[in-house]
Amino acid sequence: MTATAPTAPAKGRVLFASLIGTTIEFFDFYIYATAAVLVFPKLFFPPADPASATLQSLATFALAFFARPIGSAVFGHYGDRVGRKATLVAALLTMGVSTVVIGLLPTYAQIGVAAPLLLALCRFGQGLGLGGEWGGAVLLATENAPPGKRAWYGMFPQLGAPLGLFLSTAIFLLLTEVMDDAAFFAWGWRIPFLASAVLVLVGLWVRLRITETPDFQKVLDKGARVRLPMREVLVNQWRGLVAGTLLALATFVLFYLMTVFALSWGTSRLGYTREHFLLLQLAGVVCFAATIPVSALYADRFGRRRAMLIASAGIAVFGLCFSPLFVAGSHLGTLAFLMIGLGLMGLTYGPVGTLLAEQFPTAVRYTGASLAFNLAGIFGASLAPYIATWLGDRHGLASVGWYLAAAAMLSFIALWRLPRDGASATG
Repeated sequence: MTATAPTAPAKGRVLFASLIGTTIEFFDFYIYATAAVLVFPKLFFPPADPASATLQSLATFALAFFARPIGSAVFGHYGDRVGRKATLVAALLTMGVSTVVIGLLPTYAQIGVAAPLLLALCRFGQGLGLGGEWGGAVLLATENAPPGKRAWYGMFPQLGAPLGLFLSTAIFLLLTEVMDDAAFFAWGWRIPFLASAVLVLVGLWVRLRITETPDFQKVLDKGARVRLPMREVLVNQWRGLVAGTLLALATFVLFYLMTVFALSWGTSRLGYTREHFLLLQLAGVVCFAATIPVSALYADRFGRRRAMLIASAGIAVFGLCFSPLFVAGSHLGTLAFLMIGLGLMGLTYGPVGTLLAEQFPTAVRYTGASLAFNLAGIFGASLAPYIATWLGDRHGLASVGWYLAAAAMLSFIALWRLPRDGASATG
């Protein structure tokens, strides 16, 4: 079977499949992030020490990032051996089942210490699913892209992040508006997790209708599949793995400071109500979504590396301005803080998937790009809310900004040292 270029309708179906899949996966992932701040400390951990319960909840939040590289290894292996389509279906199912089960879990008051253990297990399952989802969705888009539009196509799965975040924030905001706290904590918080089942069914229907990517079909036609993709990445593609992990570091630190940490700090230290802060955060998410296509267009015209160098420099500068904007009583300042920070997030997030994919040859691209992205998640995101909370409590909010600026400079250096813009590995 010879690879052929997809028709325009087929390409539209592919882009929609990559977009809806990541939207669902990130919706699932982010409803946990929101609940980890607003719900789980009260319902799944001992209530005697609220601060300790919040930190324990954030620790379960971090667990998924350690599961994501395992998901990269497992799903990446099959993605590079069997194909992108079948692996993406399995990843979506893994995430969907884990999320729905969270909505059915008994609380600490009902089953004691077993409650946080089951919660942690489901969070681990979410990490496995997302570890396999992201890389496959990016490859589904970029490996179908025509010449000169790879970053534009690679932008579609990236849009799933702000869309998923917008939907997760909106549904918690809606629940807050239509029910009192007693109802919300009794059963209302379960609705987003259970509703995920409907979204997953839609995503599965779309993904089962797509075909294999032309790039991977060429690997099949040539009989060029690698027997152990993970071994190939670790032994022969390790430079791309290290570079990819570092260049994506600031992306993860920034995002989870602007979402999980900002929500926790704003509602606990700065006196914002849950409803008010979620509303402000929604405005920031709109900026996040708006700057992704801008960065993709720039990256296709001037290069992915240059686009991310500019974004990383902007993140470093923003880190130095972290404290003056994010203060109690300054609603406009906090709105500007969220809009600028999440706008910068879009500038770095738009090209990062395409640039990571270009660091690896086709035969191991699913494994390599996924592993680099998810290792960056471990180092940049898993403990970011925890570290930022610890720094803010002991050294003030300015120290959180310095933490962000340091991560941005590490990414800037890694990008600067890339041998050239575009692929450092081909095939």
